[in-house]
Amino acid sequence: MRILHVFRSPVGGLFRHVRDLAKGQHALGHDIGLFCDSTTGGPLAKATLATCEPFCTAGVTTEAISRLPSPSDLPAIAKAKAVARSGDFDIIHGHGAKGGLIARLAGKQIGIPSVYTPHGGSLHYRWKSPTGAAFLATEALLARIGAGFVFVCDFEKKAFADKIGLAGKPYVVAHNGLWAEEFVPARARPDATDLLFVGEVRHLKGIDLLLNALAGLPGVSLTIVGDGPELADFQALSASLGLDSRVRFAGRLAIAEALTLGRMMIVPSRNESFPYVVLEAAAAAVPLIATRVGGIPEVLPPEMLCEPEQASIASAIRLALADRAEAARKAQTLATAMRTAYSVETMTQTITDFYATLRR
Repeated sequence: MRILHVFRSPVGGLFRHVRDLAKGQHALGHDIGLFCDSTTGGPLAKATLATCEPFCTAGVTTEAISRLPSPSDLPAIAKAKAVARSGDFDIIHGHGAKGGLIARLAGKQIGIPSVYTPHGGSLHYRWKSPTGAAFLATEALLARIGAGFVFVCDFEKKAFADKIGLAGKPYVVAHNGLWAEEFVPARARPDATDLLFVGEVRHLKGIDLLLNALAGLPGVSLTIVGDGPELADFQALSASLGLDSRVRFAGRLAIAEALTLGRMMIVPSRNESFPYVVLEAAAAAVPLIATRVGGIPEVLPPEMLCEPEQASIASAIRLALADRAEAARKAQTLATAMRTAYSVETMTQTITDFYATLRR
């Protein structure tokens, strides 16, 4: 098959998913194309996109794509449609809310099947808010256009069905997976902090909950790896809480390097779909604490989970740090169990087999 993946931002977990899927599908003998935003991520995104070219034999195309609805969506849809038509693609797969919009409208206009993976996206909104109602109503309309859905976890499928509905379309659940070489224990640097956060620096990720929890845990240190539109706000919050000597902001780094900067991963998110950072930390046998949101409970045992609340996060950190040896043992047990359960090969085959059913 010739498969075109459409998404907005060439950074973060969504891009990681697309990149792995494209590489895995290329290994199965398919021709893969990518279509994404040209304005996000800076030099690192461009460099990472360049590494995709060897397995994206149907080309990598970038175009300005705004994060929120905008008049610029029209030229982006037109460009995607032109790419899909000229590339003679069999399937167009949209990832994230904006990628899903572009892919499904382009696919409908040129008459090829489109599938959609939300990756959280609009599912983070509620019908009760005006903004949420607008996003979810758009999703409900688009659900009638595409040929089917691919979900990265059971939670995402249930949330989509409950909030939006599947419109009678087929779907498949394919958990994110890792490559075999990623199951290597991370070695913390001598100057590693007690805790590590890796991800987009956004309110949704619960960084304020984490910083406020840290204020009540004397002597506990934290490294925050990532970037985002609210970085300055969280730096200011850290300073106002008197945490400057215990919190360092390391910027955006490759995950292998990031995992050496802290001895325990903390994921304090308010909402998630199925975050790669949890899989990556678990595969590297890094002790973990994460909030009980999204698909995270599908991966982590109950003793590694807490609520997305300041007090619950603080309590979980305190307990885990009180017995670091036990936390390390549990992390190693989890890494061993994940080797067969979460692989890129399984994820890729499941999704690609689903495409084939839509083309019959």
